[in-house]
Parts: sequence; structure tokens; C-alpha cells
Amino acid sequence: MFHESFCESNLRERRWSSSGIWEPPGKRGESRCAIVFCSRQSDFRVKAEVLVKRASRAAENSSKTGKATEAANQPERRYASLEEEEVLVVARNTRRTEVNPGEAREPVATQVDMREVFGPGGLLERSMIGGYEHRVAQLEMAEVVHDAFQNRHHAIVEAGTGTGKTLAYLLPAICSGRRVVISTATKSLQEQLYQKDIPFLQKHFAPNLKVAVMKGRANFLCRAKLHQMADSPMLKGMEELDAFRQMREWAKLTETGDRAELTFLPDDSELWARLDARRDTCTGQKCSDFKECFVTAMHGRAREADLIIVNHHLFFADLALKHDDFGSILPEYSAVVFDEAHEIEDVASDYFGRQISNYRFEELARDADQTLRILKLGSPALLRRTQRIRERSRTFFDSFPPRDGRFPFSRNEREAFIEQHQEAYTGLSDALKSMESEFAALTQKPEELTRLGRRSFELRQEFSFLFESNERNFVYWFERRNKGVFLAATPIDVSQILRERLFEQFDTVVLTSATLTVGNRFDYIRQRLGLDNAKERTLPPEFHYGEQALFYLPQRMPDVRDAGFAAKAADEILRLLELSEGRAFCLFTSYAQMKDLYERVSLRSPFPLFLQGTAPRSVLLERFKTTPNAVLFATSSFWQGVDVPGEQLSCVIVDRLPFAVPSDPIVAARVRALDEEGRNAFAEYQVPQAVLALKQGFGRLIRAKTDRGVLSLLDNRIQRMAYGKIFMESLPKYARTQELGEVERFLGAAKPA
Repeated sequence: MFHESFCESNLRERRWSSSGIWEPPGKRGESRCAIVFCSRQSDFRVKAEVLVKRASRAAENSSKTGKATEAANQPERRYASLEEEEVLVVARNTRRTEVNPGEAREPVATQVDMREVFGPGGLLERSMIGGYEHRVAQLEMAEVVHDAFQNRHHAIVEAGTGTGKTLAYLLPAICSGRRVVISTATKSLQEQLYQKDIPFLQKHFAPNLKVAVMKGRANFLCRAKLHQMADSPMLKGMEELDAFRQMREWAKLTETGDRAELTFLPDDSELWARLDARRDTCTGQKCSDFKECFVTAMHGRAREADLIIVNHHLFFADLALKHDDFGSILPEYSAVVFDEAHEIEDVASDYFGRQISNYRFEELARDADQTLRILKLGSPALLRRTQRIRERSRTFFDSFPPRDGRFPFSRNEREAFIEQHQEAYTGLSDALKSMESEFAALTQKPEELTRLGRRSFELRQEFSFLFESNERNFVYWFERRNKGVFLAATPIDVSQILRERLFEQFDTVVLTSATLTVGNRFDYIRQRLGLDNAKERTLPPEFHYGEQALFYLPQRMPDVRDAGFAAKAADEILRLLELSEGRAFCLFTSYAQMKDLYERVSLRSPFPLFLQGTAPRSVLLERFKTTPNAVLFATSSFWQGVDVPGEQLSCVIVDRLPFAVPSDPIVAARVRALDEEGRNAFAEYQVPQAVLALKQGFGRLIRAKTDRGVLSLLDNRIQRMAYGKIFMESLPKYARTQELGEVERFLGAAKPA
């Protein structure tokens, strides 16, 4: 069903054309790019050309479909002059193997020199006239990544902000001639790659480069649902009617169907939830709109692509499906690059575990109702079945404690819970089974109902697993977040899973991030991910941290566990905000601490203060950027992936060392597992995890060479505890002080005269 991997059979299809051009494997009569060699060994400048048609047999095949070939018109050789726009790639020590006509031909010992691309006066500098500055670390990273692709090994690279790491892995990926998956932490980073970096590469280096962005199905509009809803009175209120009208017009114009294009649609839109293309409600090839489906088109683009850009969630969803033999989401590929690789363990843990929630039961009932009404099968008996699922679900999940938080749910605790709430437990399971039976008894069984019945069965199986199984490598827990109750089983250790399913299955996996080392070593991340064999590199920083950032550790702060800590912390924050004139992030390790300090500071601060949770994350960030002297109080979601360059962010204050909450069931289970092996869980797991989190939080401040600012940690354990040395050694070489006067002088020096 999918194209073969480029690392195996497709590599055997490479040919030398009669014109002396090496052609990587192409599709449908077109090559991906051509590497054209200059005649002089001293000047192997290479230009990526679009070959309109392939030679000989490809020309004959295309002529059968009425398409004229231009292959015969290709020049013998094409030399890239200095006047032309410079295009990839540079090659050295290249030779061809002489073979008889008609035999398979392959290039031998092709080597690309990244210095000719990233070095001073190189192709990048010539392409970005006035906008490119040679960076030693970027060249070094490109060479490491290129070597990994060429010699088929894994690589792990810590590259700080300002390195230009996206081009440093994208260009070697293109040169590899292989289909490469680029996995990022978030959908916004996907968009940045696709809308900014890829167009630049296509313009200057690889005009025939094919790139696809893949996201989860819930990001795309379902045409079938749109058509069905247009003929059904299911819209509520004028606001929803207006949004639906806009979406119908958009559906006629959009090429992708991606909801990211709908700027008017709120993040929590109920209308979108009824129109998206989730697999749960998809009828696949039986759908009348299958050929025009946006998801079908996305998969088609991916099968034709050289680079596939995904996010970590989609990547590990695909890897988990392959693990369970349920097929796959991504087409075949031979190499992976993980950007923001420090997040891999948490995301992989989610997708190799099991989770259900009250929302899944409610969504099943909602989708069943909607489908029955659209198909005009909504008899009172069937609608009672879906209503019963809602009622039984609410009764069951209301049985959980009302307090927010995450709590362990051991085997004994689950057995006690079922014994106490046996009627609610069996009632919910029976409600699902009853709906499945009603659907099965129908003489008319549309595909939509068949899928709903299967979905109900799978949910019932997961429900049973979470209460009745006791697998040793899983930790069982539940969490309440506002109106949501989540039940989950999470792998305690994903290293063996990743070792077997990822690092042993693919010969090239590249991991990069600004925060991968602890004490200048990769031991922690490699152990957690099961990455046994990899070349590693820590790149030199592009910023002058000693001049651009001042690390302030206030004197005479009480221990963070002391009752008087909050009052002293508020005083210190106020003093810092006065010196920085606002323009600060105050980052906390818990919501309770954040709210407490916010209340204490807001009563005395003259600056505009924003609090996480009072508006969507994107809205808060935009308000911070556009409000002079603003201060943002936030927790984990603002510790990483947030970019505010310039004077608007001149101070980052962290209340305490970001150790994970030891009572968290996942943390506790992992600590216990290490202790049972006779290892030091605090030194091997808890401290390294906190070090990487602190590096992420502090990394919000210096985002450009012109940025200056103050970092402050209010936790004195970094100075008086032995493990504090690990934190200090792991941070960049900031200038340091314990004197508030130094902070004032540093910030004053940054102000214009």
C-alpha cells in the first residue's frame, strides 16, 4: 500500500542518466532532484535541477498517456555559474561506475561537503544576501547530521537557541536521497517549518522538493459531515449558523481542510468537534467523499513526499499502531529527525499506554445521536440507549473524588473502588453492550453504525483493562481536571519499547534540542530513551551568555518548604519587577504556588499582571507581547516553546527548582522501579529531570544576540545542597551575582542613554 523505504529497495533503483546526471528515485516519471557535476575537481558546485521527464522507458510510458517528453532536450551537462542563484549540493571525490547499457547503475562514494553550504562565503550566504551570518555551531551540526545520514547511524545533538538547527538538519536530510520524517514538539513548530524554512529551501536549493505536513485527523474537516449537517437542523444559535456558513465557503476554497486556516474559530469550538474527520466516525473508502477527502489527500501527499513533517504525538501514535499490528498512519520512511527531542519520553509514554475519560463516553453518545438522526434511524428505543450511556457515565465518573489532581490507582485501590461502586461500573459497561446489541439487530446496517458499534466495543475493552489488569510495567492512575476525569495505565519505563520499536528498526535517528545534557553529559536522556549506540555532540553556544544574561541568586531566602517562603518570595519578585520595569515571566512549579504569589504581588505591583488560566495560552502570550511593562505568572506550559525576543521580556523569575512532584503516580512508580534495581533514583532520575526543566525555563530569556536580561532563582537549595552543583554545571555560563545592586546596574546598562 505504501512506497518502499528509500533505505532499502529504492536505493537500488538509482540510475546514472546518459547525460552524466545522477537521478535519485523518482515517481510517475519525475525525479526528485538531479545532482549535476562541474567538470573541474576543484569546483564541484552542484545545482538541483527539476527534470521534467525521465529518459528512455519513462518517456515511452508517459507518451502512452498523451504526454510529450522533454528528456531528450536535456543538455549534456549543466554548470552552475556564479551569476545564477546558487542551489544545492556540493560534492567531492565523486566517481561513477562504468557499466553496460541497460544494467543498474549506482553512484559510488558520493560525499557532500557541508562547508560549501554553511561555511563563510558558502551557498547559504550567497542565497541570503544581507541576511545570513556564518555560525560555527550550525556548520558543525550540519556535518554531524549529514554523517549520520550517509553512514547510517544515530546522532544526538544539543544545539542552543540561535544555532539555526532547522536548516542544519533539513539540508542534510534533502541530500540523503531518502524519505525522512521530521518530528517536532508542536503543531505550531510544524507550521513554522512548512511556511518559513521549506519555502526558502525550495526557492534556493531544491525546487523539486516534495514536502508533506501530517497532523491528526481531528485537525481536518470531514466533507461528508459538512454535507450532512447542511441538510439537517442540528445547528444551535445564530453564532453557530454564521460559523457554519463561513466553513462551507472555506471548504470550497481550501486545499488542505486544516482547521488552522480558520482564524475565526475558537479553540474549544463544539461545532468543529461535530465536523472534524476523526477516525471514530470515518467510513473510509465506503464514504462517497473519499476521493475528495482532505485526509485522503494528506496521505496522498505524504506518499509522494521526500520530507514528511509531523509532531511527536502523531509520530508515536503511528509507532504504537505498528506495535499493535493495527496498520500505520505514516507511509514508509527510512530516517527520523526529532526536534525538541527532550519531550520524547513523555509523549511515547502516553501512546504506549492506555487512557479513557468521561469525555470519550460523552463523545460516543453524541456521535451516535447525531449519526442516528442524520440517517433517520433515531427511533425512541435507540435514542434511549445513547441517553443511558450519558447517564451511566456521569454516575460512574461522579464517584471519583472531587478534588483536582493526579492520584495513584493501584490494584487494591481499583478492586476496592469497583466493590464500592459495582452498580455504576457494571451499569456503564452494560449500557455500551446494549447499544452494540441494538445496532447489531438492525436489518439496515449503515457503515456509520458498524463503526460506532466497533468503537463502543473497543472503549468497553479499554474500560475493563484499566480496572481489571495488573501488568507489571504499567502504573495505574486517575486524574481530575475541572470537569474531566481520566483513567490511565502508563508504562513505567519506555526505554525498552523505544529501543526495539524505534532505534533498532531504523538505521538513522537524529535527536536534537537545546536541553539534552545534564552536567555536559547525555547519559540521562540516553538511558531514559534506550538509545545505546549514537554519536553525540554538544555544540558551542551562539550567544555570549556571560555578557547578555545575569543570574541572580538572592541572599537570605528561607527554604522553599518554610512557612515564610511565600512572603519573602513576593518581596523579592516586587523588587526585581521594579528594576526590570515589569517585562517579566514569573514561572512556578505548581498552580497553587502561582496563584498564591500572584495574589500577593498583584496587590502591590503597578505593572499589568497576567495569570495563566484566565485566557487561552496563545491569547495570554499575545497580550504579554503587546502590553508595555507586562508581567506573566505561569506554570509548566510556559516553561518551553515560548519565544519573546527583545526588551519586552527582560527578566525571568523561577520560584523553586522544578523537581517533579514526588507523589505523582508516574514519578513515584519510576522512582520505585529504580530503587528496586538498587540504583539511586534521586541522582539518576529526579535531579536530571529537574535540570532539563530549569534549562528550558531559563531558555525563554535570551532568544537573539541583541537580547539582555536577568534570570533569578528564589530557591537557595541550588547553593547549599550538594546536588546544586549539577544544576550550576548544566546551565550556560551566565554572569552571576547575589547583589541586587548588580542587577540594577546590569539592567541600567541595557537602557538607552
